[in-house]
Amino acid sequence: MIPFKFEYYKPETLEEAFDLFNDLSLQGKVPVYYGGGTEIITMARANNIHMGAVIDVKGITECCNIEVRDNRLEIGSAVTLSQITESKLFPLLGQTSARIADHTVQCKLTIGGNLCGTIIYRETSLPLLLCDSTAVVFGRNGKREVPFNQIFNEKLVLEPGEILACIIVDSEYCSLPYIHVKKTKNEKIAYPLLTVAAIKKDNQIRVAFSGLCRFPFRSLEIESYINDNTLNNKEKISKIIGSLSDSILSDIEGSSNYRKFVLEKTLKNTIKMLEKV
Repeated sequence: MIPFKFEYYKPETLEEAFDLFNDLSLQGKVPVYYGGGTEIITMARANNIHMGAVIDVKGITECCNIEVRDNRLEIGSAVTLSQITESKLFPLLGQTSARIADHTVQCKLTIGGNLCGTIIYRETSLPLLLCDSTAVVFGRNGKREVPFNQIFNEKLVLEPGEILACIIVDSEYCSLPYIHVKKTKNEKIAYPLLTVAAIKKDNQIRVAFSGLCRFPFRSLEIESYINDNTLNNKEKISKIIGSLSDSILSDIEGSSNYRKFVLEKTLKNTIKMLEKV
């Protein structure tokens, strides 16, 4: 049970949602956008968040659709992880979604919630970083499309009141060869010790990580080592680990040295498998 009262709104358009957010903010009601509510409800029950109003985006068509139009896959921010997996439209994102929490949570947790939440792993960002995706956001100047790699810097960077409407991915990326590996400390359902997502496009390997550092990321420097044909795989991995050593996370899930060990093994297998395709 949430131990405080708040107002509930369910707008039908992005403009209505944005205007509501600003009006409620001016009234000092600390509104939040609401999709699946998995994090908001948990934090509110623990008194770690206190909002005066929630704006439920599930009444907005653009936020709820997942479909292919004009060779572009559009995924609304209120689409759940289970819907993404079951659609089979973007296998890498579907596999990533299927390894976040358990099935009950996946049926409520939305891609917008995973990208905009406070939990640092934000694993659905990895396929989007690799596939030249576009974020569609609505704000003070209306709707705008922004390359995902520009608007995602450790987390999704939005202006006050801006709302993530959907993510767009060119269909050609959805059928590329890919690897997804998630390593956890003990159980299958847990925060990642290391998650690696990789694709191969135009004979070049792209790779992104979560759990390795304190935020998810894709590194062009790492990809330059992986795709350098003058290096053998041992040299590639050595250079990658050397470039990351100062930033590798050490926490309750695992020490930095253990993460280096897991990274070395995982990269070795990832490179080997994608080199064959």
